Amino acid sequence: MAMSGTARAWIVVTAVMAAAASVALVLVAVLADLDTAGQAASVAGAVVGLLALVVSVIALFRTGAPAAGARSVQSGGGVGRAVTGDRNRLGSATPPVPTSASASPSGNAVPGERGVSASGGIGQAVTGDENEDA
Repeated sequence: MAMSGTARAWIVVTAVMAAAASVALVLVAVLADLDTAGQAASVAGAVVGLLALVVSVIALFRTGAPAAGARSVQSGGGVGRAVTGDRNRLGSATPPVPTSASASPSGNAVPGERGVSASGGIGQAVTGDENEDA
């Protein structure tokens, strides 16, 4: 899976911040005393824990439930037609992609094998085998 430039930048920023915090805690332990270092580590741990909670809550409320299972389809936008079955004979007319206003608030999802998920609308999902559409 390719990583976006923004995601890569956040990873670098997080790594630099973690390294700086580690160096700072070691310096406090060496230059001051272990009690002060322990208190600083406790505060840093609490801050990191709260940040992790915020990131988790944001991840929970992102649109588009992931499709899980073999041969599933997932889209960050809308889907005109998704075909996950075998030996299907479909016409050439692809249905229009529904607007995201017609999508449910949590996205459209069919969980499990051959599931289809989209944060936008889903025009047509053909998930069975040997379907015919003239």
